[in-house]
Amino acid sequence: MTFTFTALLCLGLTLGLGTPVLAGALPKPVLTVQPDSVVSENMTVTFLCEGTTGAQAYRFYRDRYRYLWRKEIPQELKDKAEFSISKIDHYHAGQYRCQYQTRDGWSEFSDSLELVVTGVYSKPSLSAQPSPVVTEGGNVSLQCVSGQSYDRFILTKEGSQKLSWTLDSEYNSYTRQFQALFSVGPVTPSQRWTFRCYSFHKNSPQVWSESSEPLELLVPGLSKKPSLLTHQGHILDPGKNLTLQCCSDINYDRFALYKVGGADLTQHGVQWTQSGLSLANFTLGSVTPYTAGQYRCYGAYNLSSKWSASSDPLDILITGRFPVVPSLSVKPNSTVHSGDNVTMLCQSTYKVDTFILSKEGADHQPQRLKSKFHIWEFQAEFSMSAVTSDLSGTYRCYGSQDSSPYLLTQASGPVELTVSVTASENQDHTVENLIRMGMAVMILIVLGLLVFEAWGSQRQIHHAAER
Repeated sequence: MTFTFTALLCLGLTLGLGTPVLAGALPKPVLTVQPDSVVSENMTVTFLCEGTTGAQAYRFYRDRYRYLWRKEIPQELKDKAEFSISKIDHYHAGQYRCQYQTRDGWSEFSDSLELVVTGVYSKPSLSAQPSPVVTEGGNVSLQCVSGQSYDRFILTKEGSQKLSWTLDSEYNSYTRQFQALFSVGPVTPSQRWTFRCYSFHKNSPQVWSESSEPLELLVPGLSKKPSLLTHQGHILDPGKNLTLQCCSDINYDRFALYKVGGADLTQHGVQWTQSGLSLANFTLGSVTPYTAGQYRCYGAYNLSSKWSASSDPLDILITGRFPVVPSLSVKPNSTVHSGDNVTMLCQSTYKVDTFILSKEGADHQPQRLKSKFHIWEFQAEFSMSAVTSDLSGTYRCYGSQDSSPYLLTQASGPVELTVSVTASENQDHTVENLIRMGMAVMILIVLGLLVFEAWGSQRQIHHAAER
């Protein structure tokens, strides 16, 4: 049954607090609330007070103020009554109780039920330290942070078994923010580890901020790892658009993308291709130096808390961070025969810790070598033994510093490597083609024999039938 909250307040204050109660003579009722005891502003909540058979009236209380509703209860509802409040706001937060009346008098009060109203203040942020990817049985720290001044933070765990932790806030003079660090663990893949955090003032503990974005911990399992791909290349100029694709021949329901060293995960539902692949596209947009790093992805089923093993790591490198242009040359020269040995020499007069050699259009990740100082220059030699025509293409080299290995210098000038096909390589291809043609002929012969045998059997059956 629905009642107007303000009217009940007035009615309760008019009747006063002196209504006699026969405490202990009747069993206390049970008070519950739907949809939850933690609700956001403007929602509708319904309290259910369960008494006993024969109850004639119910009373509903909040904190020290009494809101009275007294009415004959229909016969079929004499053991319970509902009280609803529409458009909840922070004034409705608090401790609630109820009691019921029979011909023997009033029951004792129900246990207190705390109603928390969220969304009153701006939301904090929640991150995992050092990472949201946690090994089975490991521990992790979850940090709740806000630029607003709050006395306390509360961390909640979602799921069938709801848990919560409360900590006083601490002021970080370096970041000029208020924060709390919660320790969680040990984590296991037997359940989902999804958390939110809120902030509040200690003088109104049932009035919380808006929820942080949910944070799910990822506990990698042993199921088959997906593949992580980039169609824009591993080395990008700032401003280029980047989309990473996670895919698998396992029908996962969702994928998660993780930047190694980051504090959160990005999750996407999947789409299925006609060939049976499940995949998700993660659009990272226009790249900046903050996009640079190493990425991994994971797959999972909606009805399971277990994640797959990690994909192979994928490095995304961003150019132009340092105003240095290395040079690239090839020895013995840029046109060689298949089977020859080739060396790509990357050099810089400015200090770089690592050189990166990249082939234009290659699917594989670029090669890395530590630089060596030689005759007033830093350099690295990339050796290629017994080259084939597959290595023909355009090459460039870059430099990076150990302090930021995914941020590169500008590109060297392009070097075109041409590997000419030798007679022996042509002969190898000819032999391969002859083998394939021979196999095809054999298959056709076998199929012809089978067809001839089937035709002969049919004729024998036909002649037998004519006799």
